[in-house]
Amino acid sequence: MPARHFDGQRVRAERRAKDLTQKQLAQAIGLKTHAPVASWESGKSFPDGEKLPALAEALGKDLDELFPRDGAPTLRDLREDAGYPQNKTGQLIGVTSHIPVSNAERGMKRLDDEYVPRLAKAYGVTEQELLEAQDRSFGVFVPAAGVRGQETSRPRPETLAEKLSYLDEETFSGGQSAPTDADLAAVINRRAGAPVVAPADIAALRAGKVTETTPVIREGLGEAYGVSPMFFQDNDEVALQVVEGISFLAARERGDILGLAARGNDSGLSGAALAKINDLIAELGLGKESRAGGGNR
Repeated sequence: MPARHFDGQRVRAERRAKDLTQKQLAQAIGLKTHAPVASWESGKSFPDGEKLPALAEALGKDLDELFPRDGAPTLRDLREDAGYPQNKTGQLIGVTSHIPVSNAERGMKRLDDEYVPRLAKAYGVTEQELLEAQDRSFGVFVPAAGVRGQETSRPRPETLAEKLSYLDEETFSGGQSAPTDADLAAVINRRAGAPVVAPADIAALRAGKVTETTPVIREGLGEAYGVSPMFFQDNDEVALQVVEGISFLAARERGDILGLAARGNDSGLSGAALAKINDLIAELGLGKESRAGGGNR
């Protein structure tokens, strides 16, 4: 990700040039104490990306000049440049959860079409710029206007170790720390209700020394990172499950598989569930002349 460059010594120099104390600068950007500013200027920590616009404004500097960035922005970059923390993005798109934006930023699930104009307006960019930034979040090469050869596409994470590294880098930044091996082990063991892993086991996963894991571990990792446990499965295995599921629906649509009844009990699916299946079949072009679960079979 083309994160902005932060130079604590430059911030200190600009603050002094503006004749501001650390306390005054902290107040200007909405902090209750000057301690974070002191830590940033000394190089002990870095501000979250969404704080950089306010920091540049308080110092009377252009964001790109004070905190330059190489390459074109991703969705996360656009959000941070607009000054929004991720947990506030649900409000921007008119829903209660920030998960849709979080998933798009991490290259896991694209934004629904209805969210695009809302988010573009909130970020102060065009819908096209937002969609291009989303493509970059998914590893697609999309150069910025007038920029050529300055951006490289990030390879899609394939191995378990690569996926863990990807989540650590994309989810945590600035003052946030990625979960430690002990943190992840604790979440997994709590979810499993038994001590199934130790911190050393997590270290082995992160180092790529262990390449396979169990469903209970994937569920714990999913909870810790806020993603689906399927993310930690082999990509080909996930793709096979999807294909098998669609093939099943197509076979049912053709009448090759019996047993899906439009009943809300143990012997069949609910009418609402069947309606969703029918919509999916129609969207994929798998249907012929009828719909699943109908009473006229």
